[in-house]
Amino acid sequence: LEEMTQSFNAAQRQRATELGQWRDSNPLLAQRCREAAEALSGVQTEFLRNLTDEVRENSDGMLEGEFLLNEFVDRFGPRLAHLNGVLQVLSQLGAQPASTPNNAR
Repeated sequence: LEEMTQSFNAAQRQRATELGQWRDSNPLLAQRCREAAEALSGVQTEFLRNLTDEVRENSDGMLEGEFLLNEFVDRFGPRLAHLNGVLQVLSQLGAQPASTPNNAR
């Protein structure tokens, strides 16, 4: 278990180093990613509001039969997955590097 943890931590450190190097090489694009992530976060909030409204309005029908549930999943599932994926990428690329004592070395 300790070896797995060390391996996982090493992979995380490597990924953080690579992201930091990318940000250093592309500061303007990193800033644009940060701005896009902030804007897309608002879009995600509105999307989630619509999704939760749909569930509240149709939960009984979703429990009673598969049609409404399948319709809901088809309507919201792929878009939610893709939106979350894009938002995660933009957030990672645009994130400010954490300033920790380890980064100061």
